[in-house]
Amino acid sequence: MEILRKLALAVLWGLAAVGVGCALVWGATAAGIIKPLIVISGSMEPGIMTGDLLVDTPIPTSEVEVGDVVSLPSDLTHNLVTHRVEAIQSLGDGEYRISMKGDNNEASDALDYFVGETVWQPAVQLGGWGTAVQRLTTPPVAIPLVLGIVGLLGITLLVPAPVRAPRARRGTATATVTP
Repeated sequence: MEILRKLALAVLWGLAAVGVGCALVWGATAAGIIKPLIVISGSMEPGIMTGDLLVDTPIPTSEVEVGDVVSLPSDLTHNLVTHRVEAIQSLGDGEYRISMKGDNNEASDALDYFVGETVWQPAVQLGGWGTAVQRLTTPPVAIPLVLGIVGLLGITLLVPAPVRAPRARRGTATATVTP
């Protein structure tokens, strides 16, 4: 039983580390430092594949150049679209008009994008991680995962830790009393 308890503790510590990582990502996302995106189409293949996880960071729109890949809010889909910039035009007052096209698309995007002083640009691309995140958050996977974590927690709490005999401290002498 002790081996089972140690294994459960190791798994729980690993999951705790993952939880801390998730909390840091959530905090950075809430603070506007990053924006994680799951790629849902093949419009940028082969460079950016369907199912990849992109971590975007904000950059000033004034630094965007033709040929850069950016993620912009689409009036058509109401989601962020990650494509390559074909043209950029400053409209004054910190407003910009950007035309984009997916590397794997034959035509440019149907509508131009009107953005302010900041846009999102992919800084990290994690191949296939988006698919894994999507699957982990579906009920058929998430519910058994949570139940498994509760079971591991139960094992660590219900299986008593072995009682160890106290050890003599270093440097202390044991005295023998003789009558």
